[in-house]
Amino acid sequence: MAAMVARRRLERGVKLNHPETIALISDFVVEGARDGRSVADLMEAGAHVITREQVMDGVPEMIHDIQVEATFPDGTKLVTVHEPIR
Repeated sequence: MAAMVARRRLERGVKLNHPETIALISDFVVEGARDGRSVADLMEAGAHVITREQVMDGVPEMIHDIQVEATFPDGTKLVTVHEPIR
């Protein structure tokens, strides 16, 4: 639900806050895992979901890593996205 709100706000040109940013990137990872993408692929791609220009001031400095436990076809794995806002 939070990721859906974040997407709608981005569509309207509204900059995302900390929780919305976390929700959007986490949703990307969870859905990517369900689609069969690899952990390594999601770690890299997760850092390109959102840009500094799309978030409120100070948010990039608050988020250094995002860890998401996602269900892959071969089981549950922890995906860490380092420096997710570039």
